[in-house]
Amino acid sequence: MNVLYDHQVFSSFAYGGVSRIFFELMSAYSMDPGMKFELSLKYSDNEYLNEAGWNLHVEPFLKRIGPGQGFRYPLDRMKNVVINRMNKQRRNENRDYSRKIISEGRFDVFHPTYFDPYFLDSLHGRPYVLTVFDLIYELYPGYFPSSKKYLEGKSLLIHRAAKIIAISEHTKNDLKKFYNVHDDKIEVVYLASSLKPDERIQRGKIEKGNLPERYLLYVGNRAMYKNFIFFIESIQPLLTTDGAPAVVCAGGNDFTREEKRLLKEWGVEEKLFYTPINDSLLASLYRNAVAFVFPSLYEGFGIPILEAFACGCPVLISNTGSLPEIAGEACLSFDPRDKASILDATRQMFSSKTVRAELCAKGTKRLKLFSWKRTADETKRIYESVAS
Repeated sequence: MNVLYDHQVFSSFAYGGVSRIFFELMSAYSMDPGMKFELSLKYSDNEYLNEAGWNLHVEPFLKRIGPGQGFRYPLDRMKNVVINRMNKQRRNENRDYSRKIISEGRFDVFHPTYFDPYFLDSLHGRPYVLTVFDLIYELYPGYFPSSKKYLEGKSLLIHRAAKIIAISEHTKNDLKKFYNVHDDKIEVVYLASSLKPDERIQRGKIEKGNLPERYLLYVGNRAMYKNFIFFIESIQPLLTTDGAPAVVCAGGNDFTREEKRLLKEWGVEEKLFYTPINDSLLASLYRNAVAFVFPSLYEGFGIPILEAFACGCPVLISNTGSLPEIAGEACLSFDPRDKASILDATRQMFSSKTVRAELCAKGTKRLKLFSWKRTADETKRIYESVAS
């Protein structure tokens, strides 16, 4: 079985997200004598590819000059303009290179890593499998006013794919609802966690000093449907009491000006911390947290839930989207649109050591249902059914 993956997510993402999924698939297949794969890619800054155990020759994108590097205005600004143009050209080269490799046809199945339909005229009848991760754009169009072209490409690929992989039953049901895809065309393949808990306690410096002793952990992007600001507003009465936990935000971007204004207005600015992350630090943050919180209005899967399970961290989540499906009974949950529900669940988690211990035990058991080997094996069976 020979599978071709393309450049799309590896041109766009340096860390996390969808790129992790395809990296784990290729890592598994690199050790499977019955599988061969190719990644059509020339340029990337993806951190996982730097760790790849297989032979991969990829050049990095050009590095912008940052303000912490002795930035000289306006000279370095002009240099960054040139760098941006050259990197855009390199991304276009990635696309052209993928189209060339696809046209050569040295594969049994093509698996695009995102929803650009650039390749359709180059397939010459060969099948492709498409993974759909979520339907956020379809469910919350108001957050994405410029998404028309993206959605048109996604719809085209969904209807022409030989098979569609949905990463949860909830995503599968949304696919059927929005795109009228027949049930037999969609296969559900769960994801897994790549984090390996580090027994060493890391308490490194973060933006506002040392890591607080007791904190709730929030991971990733905080904007729009992620519901972060509403969550903080909901637990404001807890955060302002004596002995209350802090909230550590790991990954994503630093707090915006608007976030800082609201945190100050609510009197909780000293309770919120931000830190960039790598896998080692993230595992340590999970291990030392009172709980991991996931207040999102919608997720297609929710890998951070499994990361928390892997690191022995209690989980507190929204009762919407795929999150209850993935967490099962190994969590406390709340209505993400109800302030009282959020506050009550957070108080219960924070105040009860017994509840947290029970959830950790359930999480450890629940995690056994998910592995990248299982993901790779089930995906391989889909490739074989399409190629036969």
